[in-house]
Amino acid sequence: MNENQTPTPDTNNVFELAIVLGKALKNDPRLLRMEAARKAYEEDDTVTTLMAEYEVQQKALQNVASAEDFDPQMMELIQNRINELYDTIMAHPTYAELNAAQEAVNELMNAINNTITFAITGEMPSDCTHDCSTCGGCH
Repeated sequence: MNENQTPTPDTNNVFELAIVLGKALKNDPRLLRMEAARKAYEEDDTVTTLMAEYEVQQKALQNVASAEDFDPQMMELIQNRINELYDTIMAHPTYAELNAAQEAVNELMNAINNTITFAITGEMPSDCTHDCSTCGGCH
């Protein structure tokens, strides 16, 4: 094998490499941030209460919509409350941090998948922006 050739791993080695990658990712700052954000979210009584009410209101809306004696005013009231809860949840710092951390992890995983695809095919997937500041996955 010359210096430009990559060794061809057997199937078992591929899974071993996946484990190594997983362990490396476990310590990536984006995943650490995600874990901290998830924990903060789970421990935030305000957000969990708002989310529980949101789910209850969603079920109430379904019940009103499917009732024989459909009440459009009640449906509007519930929908308004759902919208209010949604806005409150989205604006809450704990939930906003969870979303931002999840987005960073998703971007990382997409970059990793693009890098693997590039290694397999020699071509970047079509979602490559060619703006490496948004990726970091192919070089």
